[in-house]
Amino acid sequence: MPALPPIANLVAFEAVARRRSFAIAATELHLTASAISHQVARLESDLGLRLFERNAHGVRLSNAGEQYLARISGALLAITAATEDMRQGVSNSLYVHSSPSLASLWLMPRLRRFAQAYPDIALNLSAAHTHSDFALGQSDLDIRYGVPQWNDVVVEPLFEERIVPLASPAFIREHRLKRVDQLLNVPLIQSNVSVVQWADWFKRYSDKRAPDHFTIRFDRAQMSLDGAARGLGVALESATMAGLHLAEGKLVPIFGLDKAVLVKAHFFVYPARHSKRPAVDAFLSWVRAEAARIT
Repeated sequence: MPALPPIANLVAFEAVARRRSFAIAATELHLTASAISHQVARLESDLGLRLFERNAHGVRLSNAGEQYLARISGALLAITAATEDMRQGVSNSLYVHSSPSLASLWLMPRLRRFAQAYPDIALNLSAAHTHSDFALGQSDLDIRYGVPQWNDVVVEPLFEERIVPLASPAFIREHRLKRVDQLLNVPLIQSNVSVVQWADWFKRYSDKRAPDHFTIRFDRAQMSLDGAARGLGVALESATMAGLHLAEGKLVPIFGLDKAVLVKAHFFVYPARHSKRPAVDAFLSWVRAEAARIT
């Protein structure tokens, strides 16, 4: 295995890159600016690259520095988290990364049951549209949204979802929505990242073309659902993700659940070796059981 740079040099580089200042990074790390400068210089010498461009206004990352930071920052965070766990006596940590809407709309309402069932597991949940990098040790398990095109990992669908037009009861009454063609005369909310778009739904359930202009667009299902609940228009979203909105009467499937596009769009993604970890296996089993409860 190639020799790694000293961890102190990597930490100094990350601090300067984040703070854009040797002096502020030195204060954060309780070192002198000279010591930080020497550590970064030694790292640059090890790599044979300039990581920063220095000028009268301060420092900024070079192109090589940007690339290097993107590769090592997750690894440093993983080391920091593991070290903190050890210091606090936490020996059964689980790091789960998830797509944002599933984390907030589906996982969060259920996590109390997981905590009760597995009190010895310390769950760390993060959420972002970007996928975690298993090579950098950023997570034990990823829950991804989209069309599965991920190599060298286990890919397992969570559940099948019904994608249906949803609106608030007041919006439905105001526009007297009863027929599919009426949707062409009301505001439709565009969910930019959805695997099912309005054109797909209209192709299935109408002889009319879907509009190609939307006054409101969102990049998260959470915002599309909240926007529809506030009367901004009709959202085309998953009835599974909208579970709480439906249960609380904030949203209603305009045409019931029959006029739906069925998809499998949320997936467990993880290296096969991770499933051997007891905490990962427990979480997988628990989510599968929760998914089986969906009607």
